[in-house]
Order: sequence, then structure tokens, then C-alpha cells
Amino acid sequence: MTRCPLIAVVDDDDSVRESLRGLFRSVGFAAQGFASAAAFLQSNDLPRTDCVILDVRMPGMGGLELQRRLVASHPEMPVIFMTAHDDAPTRCLALSGGAVDYLIKPFSEEALLDAVRAALGSK
Repeated sequence: MTRCPLIAVVDDDDSVRESLRGLFRSVGFAAQGFASAAAFLQSNDLPRTDCVILDVRMPGMGGLELQRRLVASHPEMPVIFMTAHDDAPTRCLALSGGAVDYLIKPFSEEALLDAVRAALGSK
């Protein structure tokens, strides 16, 4: 039996984490939420995570810094960014750093699921 893909949602907003976890679980993915980049990096879920959904702006370590750390330690792990504060330089840094997608809140569930499926297909 194959393991269900694990999607990590890293966002400081509780409601975003919970709604995305519910969405992923409703389509057959395992999902875990983390309130900060540090919490994700320190978790036992990190080594088995198949895709990470990151908020760009978070207290402490932001999404771009977490992406840099993941590229250094887990280069095979796909990253998808989401943000309510879009700006071209940040988007450029995220995508040039290897992000699979960069979604602007509010985005549709289907856009996010398409991005995750594309990310998992590229693994």
C-alpha cells in the first residue's frame, strides 16, 4: 500500500492552516499545520513531508528564508508560496529560488490543488 502524500502548511494564521488542512484531507492527502517556520523545521514531520505550502510573511523567519533553508537541506521538497501581500521582487525571489507556484490570497481551492498535484508530479 502506498503512503498518502504529506502536505505541510506553514502559516501564522490559524484559520488558514485549519482550512487548508481540511481541504487537503478531503482529497486524500495527509496534512499538517505549523504556526511558524521554526516549528516546521523542528518537527518530526519534516523528513517525510512531500510538499510545503508557505506564507511569505510570518513573524520570525519568513517564507523566503525557510525556502532557502529547505533548498539547502531538502532540495527535492517542492515549495508553493501563498501571500496576501504580493510584490514583484518577492515573487521573483520565490520563483527563482525554485518555488513550484506563487499564489495570491484569496486563491481558489482548485488553483492550490492544481499546484500541489503539479508539485507532487515533479517529485
